[in-house]
Amino acid sequence: MAHDLHLRSRKMNLITIEIENLDATFRVGRRLGAALGVGHVLALTGPLGSGKTTLVKGIADGADVGDLRQVNSPTFVIVNEYEAGGRFPSLRLYHVDACRLRVGTDLEALGIDEMYAEGAVLIEWADKVTDILPADRLAIDIEPIDENRRRFHCTATGPAAQSLLASIQPDDEPSRRH
Repeated sequence: MAHDLHLRSRKMNLITIEIENLDATFRVGRRLGAALGVGHVLALTGPLGSGKTTLVKGIADGADVGDLRQVNSPTFVIVNEYEAGGRFPSLRLYHVDACRLRVGTDLEALGIDEMYAEGAVLIEWADKVTDILPADRLAIDIEPIDENRRRFHCTATGPAAQSLLASIQPDDEPSRRH
């Protein structure tokens, strides 16, 4: 097991992982990205600067998005769309930042239902739009412990989310790129 990523607890639909640094956050994301498919939804919460966008960059890397420089927080545009590559030629990643939205219906107006049907949806600040999230989702709440360390509380609420949850296993995989 990697020294910077520690499984704290595991239950049927819940995993808590202690993350020691940004590289470990990226690696967790990469594992999730490699497991993504159409219809998967990740609901990300945590305070500003907790690592949500770093996690999304790792997810994009795991899904073979070609240029990770294009992966950034869509705070002002609300939604960024990325095309996966390699073994995911038809997968689209929809990266949503719900921070500036007032209610979930704001996201419905942007076509969230189509995003759910056509790709994998990664929602930062998902607590702002819980009223429109699908029942089957992987919720990841990021809790800062100190400047570098984080605790990820990951909860699967359905079978598709359970498959994503199973993909999160600490290991010795080195970080590839950021």
